[in-house]
Amino acid sequence: MRITVVVVGRPRQGGLADAIAEYETRAARYWPLQVHEVREESSKSRPPEAVMDAEAERLLARVPSGARLVACDPKGDTLDSHAFASLLTGARDSATDLAFVIGGAHGLGAAVRERASRRLSVAPWTLPHELARLVLAEQLYRAGTIARGEPYHK
Repeated sequence: MRITVVVVGRPRQGGLADAIAEYETRAARYWPLQVHEVREESSKSRPPEAVMDAEAERLLARVPSGARLVACDPKGDTLDSHAFASLLTGARDSATDLAFVIGGAHGLGAAVRERASRRLSVAPWTLPHELARLVLAEQLYRAGTIARGEPYHK
């Protein structure tokens, strides 16, 4: 089982970028993890749907063939940390690759949502995509500690 995180854009703030890198590094100790960043689409004089559709193409192009696509979407399922850990260990036990996809400033295009086998909310609020990436990375790490029965270290 491999986990791929596909996101629009790169973190722009240094502190946030450092925190994301830290938790992605920690998560990679527990799960085979790859992260792909795709270019943000300019939204100048373009409707949000056109921006989301262009980004969706880029996102889907980076999802590994055969991976189960999980769309990070505020309207998706909410899972507590133990349920999320169960999702990951279930995928590991069945040798199912997972690809978590985080959209850009306008969200995910319809093509991503339609292809997703599951929609997952990383928070009950709408978050900037950089912050959603941090929350996902932290939960991937936390799920690893839960799966191994380790205490959570800050």
